[in-house]
Amino acid sequence: MAITSTVICAAADQLQGFVGFNSKTGQHIVRFSEDAFGLDVIESSITPTCEFVWESTASSALMTLKRDRLQLLRKLRIDERLHIGEPLQVYLRREDLPEICAERHLRTPT
Repeated sequence: MAITSTVICAAADQLQGFVGFNSKTGQHIVRFSEDAFGLDVIESSITPTCEFVWESTASSALMTLKRDRLQLLRKLRIDERLHIGEPLQVYLRREDLPEICAERHLRTPT
């Protein structure tokens, strides 16, 4: 199977867990329950991991899949729990290519 930008985007949308910013340590941390963060994490900073890796661009409809945010998650060495699979690993290795910029829409269940 070829790894395309569509496959990479789909893999990013499958990331597990939540990211919160710990104001005491100045670091982002990951938990697998939204309720598992301590008092040093401001509730408004808690974001699903699959949203944390995307950043809005100047155009509100476009978002960029940020390699630095994916790297931050990979440094935690819990790839399997986060569900950082081969498509995202390839994306991280291919720094010679620009970051993916895509229009994202919420899917409604059918």
